Amino acid sequence: MSKYLKSITLAFAVFAITGPAFAEKFGLGRPALLAEVAAWDWDINALGEGLPSGSGDALVGEEIFAEKCAACHGDFAEGIDNWPKLAGGADTLDHENPLKTVGSYWPHLTTAYDYIKRSMPYGNAGSLTDDEVYAIVAYILYSNNLIDDDFLLSDDNFMEFEMPNKAGFVVDDRAEAEYVIWSGAPCMEYCKDSVEITMRALVLDVTPDLDVAPEAVTPVSVVAEVPEPEAAAIDLELAAAGEKVFKKCKSCHQVGERAKNKSGPILNGVVHHAAGSVDGFKYSKAMKAVAEGGLIWTEYELAAFLTKPKAYLKGTKMSFTGLRNEADKLAVIEYLKTFAN
Repeated sequence: MSKYLKSITLAFAVFAITGPAFAEKFGLGRPALLAEVAAWDWDINALGEGLPSGSGDALVGEEIFAEKCAACHGDFAEGIDNWPKLAGGADTLDHENPLKTVGSYWPHLTTAYDYIKRSMPYGNAGSLTDDEVYAIVAYILYSNNLIDDDFLLSDDNFMEFEMPNKAGFVVDDRAEAEYVIWSGAPCMEYCKDSVEITMRALVLDVTPDLDVAPEAVTPVSVVAEVPEPEAAAIDLELAAAGEKVFKKCKSCHQVGERAKNKSGPILNGVVHHAAGSVDGFKYSKAMKAVAEGGLIWTEYELAAFLTKPKAYLKGTKMSFTGLRNEADKLAVIEYLKTFAN
């Protein structure tokens, strides 16, 4: 037996004879006193049970943070190297690479207090006073633009503060609500009584001819035609805001009656129309590929593209880094809708 296995075996043997079951029999140890248990009972749940008395604001918290936290998390909670960022990331949770911080992601503020109190600062966990923890939490909230610097965070108002992403978490009830639906034997053929062809494939000629017997048709996966959307009323106020946002686009794109292709194509009629379809513009290979695949610039697809063009379409010639503000994306799309033709 190796030395490692021997040490493991010995450890289990020691635990066996000193564990609770043998304590009384061999006269070893004693029950822990309530005061001793309380000294280690620091956990704070999402209901706020366990929060100690105390208070602190971001002004005080900034000084404590600079001394005890900034070496890893940065002076403004922006993170250093691979140490986590504690601030920022607002409105990024639906992005391909969301920034999950205390401010953007965490659903309960009690989690921040509980973790900091028990685990921070690194290398000296548990050394912070209750007031210092309140002040540090307040500074993290301030760094996320969630409170003013003079806001006094305390055990009296702690549970009144609602985190921005509180509604982003739900109870996983799939075992009760969904699993039973998929527990039976799956249908693999003839699962519908009849199949009706309602439109033809947009790109490839794969839609079966109607005069061919159904049993002679091999099922295929097709891209359905996107019906022309009904014209919706334009939000003129939102479009006016979008005109201001479009100033970031004007160096490459033009709209209007006299619009011409520049380093980017004209954008007249782009909303709800096929990608890569402007006459006379030389598109990238990547854009040609998705155009051949039937991409339609719906409002959803445009918003996704505008968020981070190079992430949405690798190989695009568009050099613009993207619009992170959701309101800006909605506004500029509404503005483009005013140029239907």
